[in-house]
Amino acid sequence: MSVVVQPELRAEIGEVDPELDLLDDAFERFLVGFAKRASGRVIAAVALFLYAGIGLALPLALGWPVSWLVSANVFGALTAGSLILVWFGLEVQAANRRHLVEWTTNLRLLDSAEFEWLVGEVFRRDGWKVEETGRRDGPDGNIDLRLTKGGEHVLVQCKRWESRVVGVKEIRAFAGTLMREGLPGTSGIFVTLSEFSEQAHEEAKTVGLALVDSRDLYARVEQVRRTEACPTCGSSMVLDRSAHGWWFRCVTNGCQGKRDLGRDPARAVELLTELHT
Repeated sequence: MSVVVQPELRAEIGEVDPELDLLDDAFERFLVGFAKRASGRVIAAVALFLYAGIGLALPLALGWPVSWLVSANVFGALTAGSLILVWFGLEVQAANRRHLVEWTTNLRLLDSAEFEWLVGEVFRRDGWKVEETGRRDGPDGNIDLRLTKGGEHVLVQCKRWESRVVGVKEIRAFAGTLMREGLPGTSGIFVTLSEFSEQAHEEAKTVGLALVDSRDLYARVEQVRRTEACPTCGSSMVLDRSAHGWWFRCVTNGCQGKRDLGRDPARAVELLTELHT
């Protein structure tokens, strides 16, 4: 989510000083970093301080001229608004990531970023603290997720490959990344929607890497998926929709159990939200 002037608009406005460009990027990174660490109450308090304190109270207390007062008010309002927008965007993004586990029955429908989010949420529900480090706009250094639990640190690389087999070259590259990070091979997990070649399995075994292919990933998703129990057989149901509306359907072969949610998608979202509390 961006809170600064986009490149397209900059092109229309004219050339921008590179130093100002770097300043914008640094400001944006600061807002995103702060919003990730702070709670909603802290964000609200800081936003109120920026607007009412720096934008109004401080200039009035210091007796600033009207022009300075207006500038301070604009700065406080824009900064507070940007912070709230960034925090809200991160919250919506986090909710979407959580819902991917419940809503996705075919992982091949996910794009690369969504695939990384889903993998991260699976580990998060398994008790890990997850930091997404993969980048869409550049190289990610073979690290898409950083996991921590207690004193344990694990790096995860995600490859949303469907038909291309992951070979020994990719395994060695990831092993090199772990070495660069000062971590043993046992601190690495390689996840793919495809499969691993025999040579890749042998290399991973030698290094100590854990490999998760499509079959293993689907199994992990099923283990952490939160949904309603089938009224017929008691197995898990998944969210689905048809021309008649939204409903939960049983995933057990041969079972026709389901629950009608009507035509309102908000009701389906409400039910899933209740399952997370």
